[in-house]
Amino acid sequence: MRISTERLGSEIRAGAVSLTTRSVVRALAMSGDPVMQVLGRRALDDPYPQYERIRARGAMVRHPLGMHITTDHAISRAALRDPKLGVKPAPERPGGIPWQVVSGEEARYVHPLDESMLVLNPPEHTGLRRLASPLFTPRAMQDMTRDVERVVDRVLDRVEGRTRFDLVADFARRIPIEVICDLFALPDADRTAFVRWGQVLANTLDGIRTLGERREVRRALAEMTRFLSALVDERRRDPGEDMVSRLVAGEVDGEPLDGRTLVALVGILLLAGFETTVNAISGAAVALLRHPGQKQLLLDDPALAGEAVEEFLRYDAPVQMLGRIALEPVTLGGVSLPAGAMLVVVVAAANRDPAVFEQPHRFDLHRANKRDHLAFSAGIHYCLGAGLARLETELALRHLFARMPRLALAGEPRMRPIRNVRGAGAVPVLSRGER
Repeated sequence: MRISTERLGSEIRAGAVSLTTRSVVRALAMSGDPVMQVLGRRALDDPYPQYERIRARGAMVRHPLGMHITTDHAISRAALRDPKLGVKPAPERPGGIPWQVVSGEEARYVHPLDESMLVLNPPEHTGLRRLASPLFTPRAMQDMTRDVERVVDRVLDRVEGRTRFDLVADFARRIPIEVICDLFALPDADRTAFVRWGQVLANTLDGIRTLGERREVRRALAEMTRFLSALVDERRRDPGEDMVSRLVAGEVDGEPLDGRTLVALVGILLLAGFETTVNAISGAAVALLRHPGQKQLLLDDPALAGEAVEEFLRYDAPVQMLGRIALEPVTLGGVSLPAGAMLVVVVAAANRDPAVFEQPHRFDLHRANKRDHLAFSAGIHYCLGAGLARLETELALRHLFARMPRLALAGEPRMRPIRNVRGAGAVPVLSRGER
């Protein structure tokens, strides 16, 4: 569950467009500029060749549009840990809907990706993280293992008798939402709505481009704000042992959280990890299906499921880029950044840095240093739910291939049109496709 995912897409574009017109951005992308190819409107099915073109320009590249971008592993790790670099603050308006003036009813909407600890720097970030951290400790994950296994088996029971199914819709998408809804003690009837809200809001990571998208986002935010506000109020009146009740009962600096802050916090815990964990489960499974030798290693030794998770996170990180803003002048890789400068950390490219990873474009479960990846970020914004993401993905892979050892692709995966949160929207598979 990617709880520390920064809402990067619209901020990158806003920073670029503030220095030039969108037509120039489009022209640069059409001219083959690799940075604009990566940051442009159209998500690339395979961005890694463009990442290598950026890497060839140097460890720290200053783009003519004003931002810096790095694909270097050492610089990326240092940047993510440097207190002089922070996340870009949320827009100074309630609602978090890009490129519009918010007023009236919309001012009451809470956008978890714009108003939670994801977009806060210390000290505001510190208190909220300290409140939520006990929910995701290693001991908590150990206690959760059997519950997650039950969810995985329950989902597999629904598809095991089918010859053909969609790995995303019928398997990967169901696991994280059922796990988190169980943890939050939400009834089954509400889970379909959370899937829809998660998909709608994930699409805004690259910005809102049409009036239709804007209407869809407004509707999702209105529904989710009403639901979460009612949920928080209910758990105040009648607390239980679930995560929402524990957050409602918590305090930051000796004070309880106000309603809006609680709604944003509960919303980000529910939603931020949903899309990225779906992509981790389906993406890791596809990587194994495309590398039959590696899949056979897992079939021969199911204990390698955890190794498969780590290698996939290095090989094709579900969150491709993270944005940072220089809070004060800072030097990285010998390059001085003034206060206010934007840095794009391409963690997916850093995870394939040939200076760190031998044969970086190879998917290899036995890679010795695969855990040096930055897929979960680093520093104070290190993924709060990394342990849960690992647990869900490992158990999903272990049980999927144990019960369907002949699983095979039935066609090419269809990638979602989201640039930064990378994953497939559909993956047709055959449960008994291999001979």
